[in-house]
Amino acid sequence: MSTKFSAVFLCLGLFTLTVNGQKSNLKKADEVFEAYAYIDAREIYLKVVEKGYESAQIYKKLGDTYYFNSEYADAAKWYKKLVDKYASQLEPQYYYRAAQTFKSIGEYYQSKKMMGEFSSRSSTTNLAQNFMNSYPALDSLVDIESNKFDLVNITEGMSSSDFGPSFYQNKLVYASSSKNTEGRKIHTWNGLKYLDLYEADLDENGKLINPIPLKGDINSPYHESTASFTKDGNTVYFTRNNFIDGKKKKNKNREITLKIYKATKDNKGSWGNIKELPFNNDAYSVAHPALSPDEKRLYFSSNMNGTYGESDLWYVDIGSNGSYSKPVNLGPKINTEARETFPFISENNNLYFASDGHLGLGGLDIFVISLDNHGTPQKVTNLKKPINSSKDDFGFIIDEEKHTGYLSSNRNGNAGSASDDIYRFIKSCGITIVEGIVSDAKTNMPLQGAQVTLLDENNDIVAQTISDTHGAYQFENVLDCYKRYGIRGEHADMEYNPTEETILVSGDGPTMEVNIPLTPPDCAVNDLGCRLNLQPIYFDYGKYQIRPDAEVELAKILEAMKEYLQLKIHIESHTDSRSSDSFNMRLSQRRARATMQWLIDNGIAPSRLSAKGYGETQLLNECSNGVRCPDAKHELNRRSVFIIKE
Repeated sequence: MSTKFSAVFLCLGLFTLTVNGQKSNLKKADEVFEAYAYIDAREIYLKVVEKGYESAQIYKKLGDTYYFNSEYADAAKWYKKLVDKYASQLEPQYYYRAAQTFKSIGEYYQSKKMMGEFSSRSSTTNLAQNFMNSYPALDSLVDIESNKFDLVNITEGMSSSDFGPSFYQNKLVYASSSKNTEGRKIHTWNGLKYLDLYEADLDENGKLINPIPLKGDINSPYHESTASFTKDGNTVYFTRNNFIDGKKKKNKNREITLKIYKATKDNKGSWGNIKELPFNNDAYSVAHPALSPDEKRLYFSSNMNGTYGESDLWYVDIGSNGSYSKPVNLGPKINTEARETFPFISENNNLYFASDGHLGLGGLDIFVISLDNHGTPQKVTNLKKPINSSKDDFGFIIDEEKHTGYLSSNRNGNAGSASDDIYRFIKSCGITIVEGIVSDAKTNMPLQGAQVTLLDENNDIVAQTISDTHGAYQFENVLDCYKRYGIRGEHADMEYNPTEETILVSGDGPTMEVNIPLTPPDCAVNDLGCRLNLQPIYFDYGKYQIRPDAEVELAKILEAMKEYLQLKIHIESHTDSRSSDSFNMRLSQRRARATMQWLIDNGIAPSRLSAKGYGETQLLNECSNGVRCPDAKHELNRRSVFIIKE
């Protein structure tokens, strides 16, 4: 198992080669190569080349020994020789690997050329076509380094390879080929010790303290990596070579594949009860488990049947009885013809994963895509620099609430080395200004004189300002990082309904734009009943006396007129269609006077009031003369309304 993918993901064909005087050496090298012992095979191939012997197969194998150990600069050297001298003998995948290596060392034009060749020679061209279509976007990944994150290497010098972090309560669990583990086997593929799972406490700066192997039976003589824990800390899913009950298994190609296992913790903190998950298979690899926030779904990487490329992201649903559904592929929006691996699902249901099939900086890059409540993908986004580099970046985990997390990368490997380290990142906050335009929501015209208020999480006022002649407002140097604020807009003359927007101050740049469209009220400016949200003042059939329920609504108008002494209103009263037109006109006049008199009796000056009856001339529904309607519908027409005069 490589630090990033299983040998089963490498589709390498057998080959034959005849070079006078070198048959025995090359045969030995081929055997070692096919066993994925790249480090040993590399030395033999290099010696053969030093003596002046070369062939397409030697250059392929040399390129691959570096490519599959993520040593892209050296891989590019041999792939370039291969393309220059043996172009007619190349399978399409070698142009793809050459494109990936050139991209990883920053030679983007060469990468595009190789991808073009891959596209013209491959029967499955989606990967190449997507790259060519997205190629102009490389500038945004290459030239602009995001200021969202600050990175610190927290495993530098600890081991030859540390990667695949996972949250485990207040600890960090990760895979390591620790130098301090006595008696560990050496893996001939990359010359490193086999991986075990370690746990470590974290200091106040997020660095590792006292790392130790996980207790119990979870670590075997072979590889373990990438764990995912339940929130109670008592169950773990993890990746392991096909090894259980002291026995290792191989597939028909004599490869030891990867599988996901489940373990539980006893009351002494020891891991045991190791069980293989039922969707594993000796014929393919299943690796890198990641639980959804509700722990009802398990995501993973696999090259099982139905995979689009070298490895895809899949999931299974976990039943209440501990059963597992049939694996489901996440589909072509996420999965490509290359590698998708190392999934992680955040508490906000965002899927983070590593891929070398989507447009990136080189090697594996880290991407994010939002999942809706049904697990449906939205849009894949590259996290850019400094999260991504020209090397392999993978194993990303994040606590989005605390704005911090960890990732794995070999970006700082020395020449001839592909050592992985774990980096802690902190999301930096560059927001100092919030600004925008206050406008009429219907006409989009800017509004001058609107009051804009900045509110904190407790709804307390932080700052206030007034929009200028262009409708613009601005708040500067009053915001704290990673806090939520409300921005409320309202207009002094009450012609618009107040509007409030909520923002989260994050590391998206020095300025955040928040425009505030104000909506005109549905009711007319001079309709007092609408503005005070009055219930209709209804009357009994044939009567004009003020009912008790009407007095409640009249009390609202009374208080409004006491509060605003300049307020003058006009009362309009109506009847239903029953009785004669002349009777209804007289009845509506009596209702108007009765309504006005109630306000006068309660202290409102007559000079501030006027009233008029309209009979049945302004019905609100279909209940006109001769139409049979229930009394509830007729009552809607027996009403008084209030119009602001000034």
